[in-house]
Amino acid sequence: MISVVIPTLNAERRLATCLTALVPAAVEGFVREVIVVDGGSKDRTAKIVDQAGATFLSAEPGRGRQLRAGARHAHQPWLLFLHADTVLSSDWDLEAASFMGRVDNGELPSSAATFSFVLDDRGIAPRTLEKLVAVRRSVFARPYGDQGLLISRRLYDEIGGYRDMTLMEDVDIVRRLGRRRLTALRTPAVTCAARYRQQGYVRRVLRNQLCLALYAGGASPEHVARVYDGPYANGTGAPGPENEGRRMPTI
Repeated sequence: MISVVIPTLNAERRLATCLTALVPAAVEGFVREVIVVDGGSKDRTAKIVDQAGATFLSAEPGRGRQLRAGARHAHQPWLLFLHADTVLSSDWDLEAASFMGRVDNGELPSSAATFSFVLDDRGIAPRTLEKLVAVRRSVFARPYGDQGLLISRRLYDEIGGYRDMTLMEDVDIVRRLGRRRLTALRTPAVTCAARYRQQGYVRRVLRNQLCLALYAGGASPEHVARVYDGPYANGTGAPGPENEGRRMPTI
């Protein structure tokens, strides 16, 4: 059975949809608890969590710190880490349950799984980005937070879980997992494309690639975060939107 952990920061615009997609699996008893770890929201995030009957926790802002706090409070043998602006497609639990069963009965080695990246936008740009992300996941085994992470408690604890990082905590954990312990699920995880539409797809992807290159070259997560949040991050010269907190690079 699963504990779902969702980090939030001013996430009211998409959180209800994210939580609603979990309801059928909760009714069936597959999802036993949903833990929302908030980094100091000023909007209706807490109220939405309360209305959904989920557990609300407060933590210092920082996605790695929030994910780590949620995992500490989770009670189930499997953990699903999910972004507040990501909506799992219907019947996601069927493929997830099949994967978990194969791991639990020894058919598969101890491993984690991620979902397929899909954007809620139309046109050539989002479809091209989805294909690039699929290639990256297949060739380089580098899925990121937008695709969720389904992992057993045993494996999570074995690798040390999420680290308290300002940024790039998703990159860090999949590197520690390694290719042999990552499975690609077919079920779509549909992510909000608002930040791409606002900043422009090319600008957004180039900024993310720069951040990834800096991190791969040894830059600290704090330095990468300054670049990520730098001038014109949203294409307007104004401070970036806070509705989901800092985003982890998608490509």
